[in-house]
Amino acid sequence: MEHIVIIGNGIAGVTAARHIRKLSDKKISIISSEATHFFSRTALMYVYMGHMRWTDIEPYEPHFWEKNRLELLHGYVERVAPEKKALYFSDGRSITYDKLILATGSKTNTFGWKGLELPQVLGLVNKQDLEKLERVAPNKQVCPRAVIVGGGLIGVELAEMLRTRGIAVTFLVREDAFWTGVLPKGEAQMISRHIASHGVDLRHGTNMDAILPDEQGNVRAVLTTDGEEIPCSMVGITTGVKPNIEFLQGSGIATDRGILVDRTLETSVKGIFAIGDCAQQREPIGNRPPVEAVWYTGRMMGEALARTLCGTPTEYRPSHWFNSAKFFDIEYQTYGWVFSEARRKEYEVHFHWRHRDDDKCITVAYHRDTGKFLGINTFGIRMRHEVFERWLNEDRAAGYVIQHLREANFDPEFYRGYETEIVNAFNTQQKQTVL
Repeated sequence: MEHIVIIGNGIAGVTAARHIRKLSDKKISIISSEATHFFSRTALMYVYMGHMRWTDIEPYEPHFWEKNRLELLHGYVERVAPEKKALYFSDGRSITYDKLILATGSKTNTFGWKGLELPQVLGLVNKQDLEKLERVAPNKQVCPRAVIVGGGLIGVELAEMLRTRGIAVTFLVREDAFWTGVLPKGEAQMISRHIASHGVDLRHGTNMDAILPDEQGNVRAVLTTDGEEIPCSMVGITTGVKPNIEFLQGSGIATDRGILVDRTLETSVKGIFAIGDCAQQREPIGNRPPVEAVWYTGRMMGEALARTLCGTPTEYRPSHWFNSAKFFDIEYQTYGWVFSEARRKEYEVHFHWRHRDDDKCITVAYHRDTGKFLGINTFGIRMRHEVFERWLNEDRAAGYVIQHLREANFDPEFYRGYETEIVNAFNTQQKQTVL
């Protein structure tokens, strides 16, 4: 019986295992050094905030794994030996495989700052990070102030988490508005104002130089490149993530930022595949980044690879880009492509509308010459994924999308009144823009 071994039990690895089991009787082993059972990584923040228990973020009951004949192994793989089709654990164990799936995810990206080794410095990527956060910042008596370094989704999640426990937060963001590497400036500025409205000391244009210890070797302050010392008891490093691939050194498996794969998700070594955050497409797919650290793309890769391993060769072919997140009270959705100023294409025109309450806005991107709808960002207004997917497939014009926004509205009973205002604002802009 063919033995498939999966390193990593996140959404990519577990999806691959589930779909292989649906399609075959192959022996499947799943290895993880993080947690015995699969859990919803995107829900880590809600455990700390008290909205959910740990058991609530484990989607499958304990008996699920035995029932589906999925062997769970806990341990850290420190070496892969493709010539022997063997894996070696840090505790001395080993295991052999017929096919290997690497689904090792991401780790916190750091930049060599002095003081990273201090016990109150952490990221927010895995279960161990959450457990460490609970130890070093259980309340404002133990941790009266924290400093978060680096903007983005993980940073704003950590800020919200700490504020729910009354912990003061200073947030260092090197850009002049929040997440300007991804968001157009109007949106980034609105999110900055919203974060600050929740009592966060948001410092734009500020970089960390070092983390300073006290005499006992605990965090006492952060030193900025401007020479300011910011007292704190904890430092959150949220400067992005990078593929977790260091253990592959010397294996002969080709890597760059991530593990290089072709469209079938096979690596440079036959019979070894990579999926999820750790995988890097040799040739990027359209405007998509070569490394896609997104929950749903990991799931899609897992499904595609399962079909390939069960006799139906299937390329990873994602459809239109989409994503969603939350900035404190503001929900964010994006469909298609709406680039920030730094990445905007020469033909890309933006229509931006912001509600007077400053917590709702949309940005529609379209082609300057043809008027073709390219993408939309929405903040504070829920839209229907399937409707934008259809409009993107149909190559609709931006004017059509604006005129039919009501069809895409997920909550028409709440947001019916905004659509007329959006249409009027777009028509006013049209008079100034050649479509």
